[in-house]
Amino acid sequence: MDARDAATAAARTALLPVQAKLAVALLVVVGLALGAVSALTMAGGTLQQLNDKARGTDCTPPGIPVLGAEDGPPDEFLLTAQVDNARTIDAVAKGRGLSGQATLIALMTALQESGLRNLKYGHADSLGVFQQRPSQGWGTPEEIMNVRYSARLFFGNNPGKPRGLTDIRGWESMPLGDAAQAVQKSAHPELYAGQRLRALEIARDAGLDLGRAGTAPTRPDNDQGPGQPPTGDCGEDPGAPGAPFHDAAAGWPHAVRNPRSTADAIAWAHQEAAKGRAVWYRRCLAFVAIVHGWNVSGVPYAIDHYREMPAGMRHDKSRSVPPGALMYWDTGQRAGHVAVYLGNGQIASNDIRRPGYIDIVPASDIEKKWGSTYLGWAPPYFPKGS
Repeated sequence: MDARDAATAAARTALLPVQAKLAVALLVVVGLALGAVSALTMAGGTLQQLNDKARGTDCTPPGIPVLGAEDGPPDEFLLTAQVDNARTIDAVAKGRGLSGQATLIALMTALQESGLRNLKYGHADSLGVFQQRPSQGWGTPEEIMNVRYSARLFFGNNPGKPRGLTDIRGWESMPLGDAAQAVQKSAHPELYAGQRLRALEIARDAGLDLGRAGTAPTRPDNDQGPGQPPTGDCGEDPGAPGAPFHDAAAGWPHAVRNPRSTADAIAWAHQEAAKGRAVWYRRCLAFVAIVHGWNVSGVPYAIDHYREMPAGMRHDKSRSVPPGALMYWDTGQRAGHVAVYLGNGQIASNDIRRPGYIDIVPASDIEKKWGSTYLGWAPPYFPKGS
């Protein structure tokens, strides 16, 4: 042993007490940590459950990934990213001539799969806003990370690729969550439907028109899907006479300017129904105009008022209706019928229960009780009102 070796040995000897103390301290910390975990486990479940709680599983809507440091933008920028992605998805749908319903299904799907974020990772090799997998033929990672490309594939009619929405026979008549599942084939199909309200909120923030009708054929020529029974969210055909109506996102075109706000108009309709005045016999168009603050509509008949609406404001046959909108029916007579949608499937209508009175009734009653044909809805637009 030379002098250098002797010095090294001395230094190691001097460190032994310090190392021993550190080891004891480490054992104490580990013991406390294990004890804490053990106590938490007894109170809250398994380690996996504890980890899930830490990730927000118990307090986050099902399916929305918790935003972490690895997810990219911080919380304050999340809504902006979601709105931008929603607009891109909707632009692709409109470019295909697809209805607002197709956009809604896509938004629900993207919220469930990625929180409507363009993620660079996912389960297995899943990527992007719809979590599509290169290994399943959706495209290259670079292609899938392009939101516009990803949305085109989700909407379908892509030869050589997995089936998209328009490749599923009867998708327009399926419950929204079932239509999403038909494309995604998820292990948890029940979760898509739970994203509907959040999708409506984001669509409202993005200024999207989810009530628009589609212009494309309902099925592409390369449809490979099996036949599906037409069922709505509650088992009914959503387009069948008498089927319930559902609330859609509000927000009118800039051309819609009424003396009363939508909220005040709905409140006025409720008040008029409560008054019980028998002054509205066959005056449906006059009633809806007065509800929104006008003295007269400027149009003789309800059915003419709908037909004179700008094409972009008419939502033919759509049963997703914003509160405050005008709903129209063909009664088989010259005048037709119009009523104000109040939300929750209800309308304020004259003559439906008592001639001359305004009553609050299900919107489906016009079809069920009068046998009328539902035409669609439009914003409360009165260009000839005074």
